[in-house]
Amino acid sequence: MQTLEPTRLAALIASRICHDLVSPVSSVTHALDMMDEPGEEEMKAQARVLLSEGAEKTVARIKFLRYALGSVGLNAGIANVHEVRDITQEYVRAFKPSIDWDIQHAELTVAQARLMMNLVMMAVETLPRTGVVHISIRPEDSGLAMTLSCKGDRAKLKEDNAKALMGVEPTDGWKSENIQPYFARLIAAQMGGDVFVKQGENQVVIGANNLRLSG
Repeated sequence: MQTLEPTRLAALIASRICHDLVSPVSSVTHALDMMDEPGEEEMKAQARVLLSEGAEKTVARIKFLRYALGSVGLNAGIANVHEVRDITQEYVRAFKPSIDWDIQHAELTVAQARLMMNLVMMAVETLPRTGVVHISIRPEDSGLAMTLSCKGDRAKLKEDNAKALMGVEPTDGWKSENIQPYFARLIAAQMGGDVFVKQGENQVVIGANNLRLSG
């Protein structure tokens, strides 16, 4: 597996975070501009709705990204699974797929939760239309297994992201658009695990196996 220079990896991750925040922050800015313009009350009411929705999406993404890509995910100890699920649900709400949960492990460490969230980031991008992401987390003889089954019309993991997940530099090089799957691979490796992806008709399965049960 190729190893990226730490400063380059940090810069690409920072760019990915900025990329994910541009859309909701822009909608807030647009709504504020609409409210400052003279016009009918109906338009200002629409602006207030856009402002509220944009602010909610921004907060949801910041909470999620702080955990998945930021320092919150570096904390030691056991994660609050209910909080992790709520943060993840709010993040996914802005996308088209829905989530179906099946967590069979009594406790998740913060590191395991961070890996799951990174796999979710990849999963929602495989479904350009409506679909379902089924998240299965369960202990096996070889360690903890995480499997995300993504089902929906035209489900597909982009070639660059599939390569990055396997630790192979994408054809056009490393970019903010493809660095996150590579980051997910690094997280899994730190827990002794392996990542995988399987693609079929209208279905993509992403996951990690052999993860240490204690993180």
